[in-house]
Formats: sequence, structure tokens, C-alpha cells
Amino acid sequence: MGLFGKAKAADPKEQVQEWGKKIRKEGYNLDRQINAIKREELKVTKSLKEAAKKGDKDVCHILAKEIINSRKSVNKLYTAKANLNSVQLQMKGQLATVKIAGALSSSAEVMKSMNALVKIPETQKAMMELSREMMKAGVIEEMLEDTMEGLNDEEELEEAAQGEIDKLILELTTGKLKEAPAAMKDTLPAPAAAKEPTAEESEESEGELEEMQNRLEALRS
Repeated sequence: MGLFGKAKAADPKEQVQEWGKKIRKEGYNLDRQINAIKREELKVTKSLKEAAKKGDKDVCHILAKEIINSRKSVNKLYTAKANLNSVQLQMKGQLATVKIAGALSSSAEVMKSMNALVKIPETQKAMMELSREMMKAGVIEEMLEDTMEGLNDEEELEEAAQGEIDKLILELTTGKLKEAPAAMKDTLPAPAAAKEPTAEESEESEGELEEMQNRLEALRS
């Protein structure tokens, strides 16, 4: 506290350094999320290839959608990282300004990057807090109303088009799924003699698929 009970003004240099720490922390969090999604994608890819060998088109299509959505999530997180890096770079510029002018300056570039970051669920909470601090310091202007709209509504990933799904399956299986039905006719007994999966096996398979989808959904949320 300063004289007469007034709070001591924050040191601009210390403010910028503290913001830099918060931005780096968010960057590390994004890296962890990206790596977790990629690890899960490898597991789903393996399952898709196994399903392709069996000629199970329905399972392949479900898993292909999961992979496509995972890749979109990763791309979104990479965009967020780019915006974080942009803000971090601008903070270094602010330090130079403080040394010369003794105060922080307004930055349209920081404003643009922060506007993008508060719209992303993964960085929203931390960036909203950081934005308020920057507004008080005069680095960015008050958030625009259209920027604030829909912050609580998580952006829905676009439904993967059928062509996109088919292309991914072909990429991962090198055409094995397309060949599987014909190959099975030549090597397996007649349909009547083919062993039907038991209810227990079907339930177990469906349970594993549902669990895998839930894990991917949790990583993207």
C-alpha cells in the first residue's frame, strides 16, 4: 500500500514479465493437449487398420470421423499457439517501450491475438483474466461485444464429409478396406457356416469403441 491507503501502482516491467510467464504456461498446456490427442489418434488409427482387415466398414467410418475431428482439434490448438507466440513477441516489444518511455503502449496486434484466444475454450479462462489486466494497463482496448458473444458455447467441429472420410480410410489402409470383401469371399466359408460373434464379444467390441470415442471427446473438451 502507498500513502493514504492507496494501492501502489504496478511496475510496467514487472507486469510484462508476469504476463510472459502466464503466456508460456498456456503454451505448455496446449503442447500437452496436442500430444495427448496425437497419442490417442495413434491408437484409433491402429484400431481402424484392424477393422479394415476384417472388412468392417461401419467401424472404419466411425473411427475415421474420430481421427478427422482429432486432427481439426490439433490444428485449432496450433493456431492458438501461434497467437500466444505473437502476444509473447509483442510483450518483448513492450519491455523495450518501457525502457524508453517508462510506460506501456497500446497494441493493435496484441488486441487481435487476444480476441482470437478468448474464443478458444482451451485458453479462454486464462486469456480473459489476462485481457482484463492488459485493459487496465492500457495495452489493449475494451473487448468488443461481438468478441464476447458466445464465449460459453464451445465451437462445434464440422461434420466430416463422406469424401473426406473415404480419403482418410484409403490413406491409412492403402485400399485394404475396399479389397477386404472380395478377399473374404475367396477365403472364408459360406455365410451360413461363418461363425457369428457372440453377444458377449459384440458387447465387448462396442464397449471398446465407445470408450475410445469418449477418451477422444474428453481430450477435445
